[in-house]
Amino acid sequence: MSAGDNGAFELNDQQRLAWLRLIRSENVGPATFRDLINHFGSASAAIEALPELSRRGGRSARIKICPPDVAAGELEATERLGGRIVAMGERGYPPYLQQADYPPPMLSVRGDSSTIDRPTVGIVGARNASLAGVKLAAAFAKELGSLGYTIVSGYARGIDIAAHKASADSGTVAVFAGGIDAIFPPEHVEFTEEFLARGNSIISEMPLGWRPRAKDFPRRNRIIAGVSLGVVVIEAAQRSGSLITARLANEAGRLVFAVPGSPLDPRSAGTNILLKRGAQIATSAQDVEEAVRPLTGLRPPPGPQFGETPDEAANEDELARASADIADAVRQAVTSALGPTPVEVDEIIRYTGASAGEVQLVLIELDLAGRLERHAGNRVSLV
Repeated sequence: MSAGDNGAFELNDQQRLAWLRLIRSENVGPATFRDLINHFGSASAAIEALPELSRRGGRSARIKICPPDVAAGELEATERLGGRIVAMGERGYPPYLQQADYPPPMLSVRGDSSTIDRPTVGIVGARNASLAGVKLAAAFAKELGSLGYTIVSGYARGIDIAAHKASADSGTVAVFAGGIDAIFPPEHVEFTEEFLARGNSIISEMPLGWRPRAKDFPRRNRIIAGVSLGVVVIEAAQRSGSLITARLANEAGRLVFAVPGSPLDPRSAGTNILLKRGAQIATSAQDVEEAVRPLTGLRPPPGPQFGETPDEAANEDELARASADIADAVRQAVTSALGPTPVEVDEIIRYTGASAGEVQLVLIELDLAGRLERHAGNRVSLV
């Protein structure tokens, strides 16, 4: 691992392969990935510890670890596609996403990543958008783009694609729920080559070739929220993915804007609910720009938020024993403190009297065993 020209860190080839293997292994999500590296000093050491950790968490079957050749194949196939896989803190990783809760440790990027490095505004809304909604999305995107903002959206039908097309010349980022090669919906395949040729980019945390499932879209929405300084919702049903994006943006400390609509149109029910709950009203791009402008100078510090060290051998033996050193009584106390209701990790530490390191390691064990669910606000619950 080394520092790049702009202060960002860079993984070497061996570390990049290990990071990708770790995040592609079973039950390893962004939070567990971060905790594993901080505990074990490197992705390679963490991979070695996965079987024992998951066994201590209560898993009987052997955990599936991504093989080296599979990860290497993904790296090579991504490069053949004209993309790259970047780690958090590296050049090309969205800077504002680093400030979100548990950002993806690695992202696949296709296209011109310089669009990601500018101040960003998300625009989301209904797939079955009205003509007025589509025109509004295009107007917001075009004007915000002319003011220097990159537009972020999910490449779906309706509001999303209208925003992308209107900002294709000024800069836009499409966040995919599947792999960066999985163009969805199919009718957007033809536009994609033009989209990329005009200097825009596609990002995803999912593996190359991954076809999106229903549960992958909320994960996609979390990235849209994290990448953006503010999110504008234009037409959204009372229960929709756009409202999930708005909630995640609010939880991440981002600004949430809603365009009011007719109470008679169910596509405006969601946006009107957001306004009742305190979202900022937006009737023009100027409303958004005035609120977002003061935030554009708040750049996150460069570098990763992980404890990866190039001196892996010095840490591996000592840290690999950490799980075994936890007393069974401590492990039992932490597990007993958990239930189906989410609770803050700090509360578990206070309640059990265990150290922060002990609690985090028990949570890692439970997570790898498939028994833990992570929630916003550093809260956890048992599955």
